[in-house]
Amino acid sequence: MKKRLTYVSPLQLGIVLGVLYGVISLLIVPIFILAALFGPKGSGLGIVFVIFLPIIYAVMGFIFGVISAFVYNLVAKWTGGVEFTTQEVQ
Repeated sequence: MKKRLTYVSPLQLGIVLGVLYGVISLLIVPIFILAALFGPKGSGLGIVFVIFLPIIYAVMGFIFGVISAFVYNLVAKWTGGVEFTTQEVQ
C-alpha cells in the first residue's frame, strides 16, 4: 500500500533526533576518552570536550531536526512529499 508523507512535526522530529544523536554520541565518547587518555598530553580541554560531547550532539540534533522538518514541510508542499510503501505485519 502506498502512502505519502506530507508533513513532519518540527518539534517532534527535533526531540527524536536530539535523543538519537545523544545516544549515538554516548557510543562515540569512549573512543574520545581513550584518545584523550593515551594521546598527546594537552591542557585537559580534551576531557572537558568529551564530557560535553553528548550534550552538544543532543542539542545540535534537536536544532537540525527542527530545521530539517521545517524545510521538508516547505519542499513537500511544492513537490507533494515523499511517497513510500507500507506493508501490514501480523
